[in-house]
Amino acid sequence: MILLATSFLIRALVPGSSEDTRMRAWLAADTDLAISAVAWAEFLCGPLDASALALAAAVVGEPLAVTGVHARRAADLVNAQGRRHGTLIDCLIAATAIEEGAELATANPRDFRAMADLRLA
Repeated sequence: MILLATSFLIRALVPGSSEDTRMRAWLAADTDLAISAVAWAEFLCGPLDASALALAAAVVGEPLAVTGVHARRAADLVNAQGRRHGTLIDCLIAATAIEEGAELATANPRDFRAMADLRLA
């Protein structure tokens, strides 16, 4: 499974972008794609139009809920990074990928590079 970060999904909706190309390849290969509820909420903050929302929803399906296990892993990631302000959202997204055994597709790999056990797609 590949879990999509918000940045990746936003850019995948831009025709001809590298994320669009990768997304189309994964869809053609019938790769299981998902998104965490945290990344989905961030995506829904927009701006986005109805057609982009419908397309994104069709691709990712029902978002993965954040569980207590995800929350504990996210807290570990935040603390490992020195409890920097602004890292909780990224750590929740990364924790979901780690705990679900998924790779994370992101347009901002630098935001996730120091997160232990995270595999980037």
